[in-house]
Amino acid sequence: MANESRPCPCDIGDRFDYGGRGQEVQVEHIKAYVCKASASTDKAVIVIHDIFGWQLPNTRYIADMLAANGYIAICPDFFVGQEAWKLSNDWASFDDWLKTRSAGKIDKEVDVILKYLREQCGAKKIGVIGFCWGGAAVQHLMLKNPHLKTGVSLYGVIKFFEDRCSLLHPTFFIFGEKDDIIPLEQVTLLEQKLKQNCKVDYEVKVYPGQTHGFVHRKREDINPQDKPFIEEGRKDMINWLNKYL
Repeated sequence: MANESRPCPCDIGDRFDYGGRGQEVQVEHIKAYVCKASASTDKAVIVIHDIFGWQLPNTRYIADMLAANGYIAICPDFFVGQEAWKLSNDWASFDDWLKTRSAGKIDKEVDVILKYLREQCGAKKIGVIGFCWGGAAVQHLMLKNPHLKTGVSLYGVIKFFEDRCSLLHPTFFIFGEKDDIIPLEQVTLLEQKLKQNCKVDYEVKVYPGQTHGFVHRKREDINPQDKPFIEEGRKDMINWLNKYL
């Protein structure tokens, strides 16, 4: 398990020096980052950030990657104005911070974003991806939201929703073999429960040697041995979305 003084290792790896190709918009009570594909499309992906919030350059990089692959990508502020976690914060206060930011209480915001995507962007087929906190939120949405077509949960914290596996939509789960916060026994148990309870397509994939956050937190140029797995994770994410959207 994670070091108790640092209960979430989302800061592993480097933040990108990246400005983003999209723009910030106001959608009712929510700020959001939007990047649109170069060609007209009716397919959109909601990107759910990790504990570092909607302005993290790494997350915007992934949103832009989705747009480059033909999707309308939107990363809303699911903390709705509350401060994202900062590396300078005291990790001893993390649990109290997290109590006011539940990955299972984003339904109101998701409904607002779905309305915006349909009415303002012309989206008809909408999926969702998320990282860590956001990955857990993806699982929550795949269990209950009928308006989303598919989801990709990247190192979503299993313990948040570990007893709920009756997914409504095809879901892809990405994990790292060396993730300190998500032990492999939790991943194995998730697979068992999905096999017993899940009636839709799903896949659980563990990437060798990878730590928490590897798909969107590491810089390939300083982690050459990880580059193939980072690229594979991103490609797998896109392929899953392409298949089900």
